[in-house]
Amino acid sequence: MSGNSGFRGKLYRDDGVVLRVQKLGESDRIITLLTRHHGRIRAVAKGVRRTTSKFGGRLEPFGHVDVQLLEGRSLDVISQVEGVDLFGRRFLEDYSRYTVASAIVETAERLTPIEQEPSLRLFQLTVGALRALALAEHACSLVLDAYLLRAMSSAGWAPALRECAVCGTAGPHRGFSIAAGGAVCPDCRPPGAAHPAPATIDLMTALMDGDWAVADAASGAHQREASGLVAAHLQWHLERSLRSLPLVDREERGQLRDFGKERP
Repeated sequence: MSGNSGFRGKLYRDDGVVLRVQKLGESDRIITLLTRHHGRIRAVAKGVRRTTSKFGGRLEPFGHVDVQLLEGRSLDVISQVEGVDLFGRRFLEDYSRYTVASAIVETAERLTPIEQEPSLRLFQLTVGALRALALAEHACSLVLDAYLLRAMSSAGWAPALRECAVCGTAGPHRGFSIAAGGAVCPDCRPPGAAHPAPATIDLMTALMDGDWAVADAASGAHQREASGLVAAHLQWHLERSLRSLPLVDREERGQLRDFGKERP
């Protein structure tokens, strides 16, 4: 660490999800974590790329870990780590689940732009989504869309589904406008609004509410339509696309382009 040799940082402990891993020098890594109490942090893990490292294997993406850190001037230093549940080990060779997990952790990082700002709800959602992927109880695309909808709700960006996003009139409504903020009634529907199937809106509502009986029973066509709407809604608010999202399902690219045309 650089700076005054008299600097003495505090030790602290937290549990977190590994979002990203970057090489640093010949043997170190910078680990980006979303933690329960300290929000998103970046910390140095010294020597973890050496074969003799005691905890290098625990600091891989998608793992839920318990870490002890030493405060530093620029980056904190990881001094101890224990695996709580290393979810990634269960799907590293499963392309579908791996790409969904990549989209989840990228979203978590993008929704925490300020380091060390606590975001307990997003932490809980991220751990829950990765656990669901590891258990493989639901289609991975449904897990992703449920996560994205709830994460957007946590950020204050939830799409209107039960009422008109503009005037608040109770639905259901057939129009859906990304720019307007979700479902829109006939009086408020702007030009270019999408017209998703009613079952697609029902699916998005079920994913938001955690009604997996309804979500699991949805047809593939409605799942794909919902995925396009959810991804477009997220990317509208982020103002640029996620790098990992197009890898999840290449069939969604056409939908995403069409929904994205609403933005002037």
